Amino acid sequence: MAMAKVFCVLLLALLGISMITTQVMATDSAYHLDGRNYGPGSLKSSQCPSECTRRCSQTQYHKPCMVFCKQCCKRCLCVPPGYYGNKSVCPCYNNWKTKRGGPKCP
Repeated sequence: MAMAKVFCVLLLALLGISMITTQVMATDSAYHLDGRNYGPGSLKSSQCPSECTRRCSQTQYHKPCMVFCKQCCKRCLCVPPGYYGNKSVCPCYNNWKTKRGGPKCP
């Protein structure tokens, strides 16, 4: 019985440490997914082509992706990290909509 209590306490402690570690890592990497700063105004317009090449590198619609990404980058001076998603890092990039109300930026 005592051994079961000790085991449960250790298991709960391990779970708590794991949760704290996960939280710390998540807040640390929110805007620094690969060691760089992301967010509004984090780029110069001359950096847009290379950032859009990275952003659009894994899509089958490469040319349209590049066209719209460059437009969005030049206006917002920001390209989200990764190949897809993560648009919340760049509010301007995320909120620019087409005439039909769909997302303008890839």
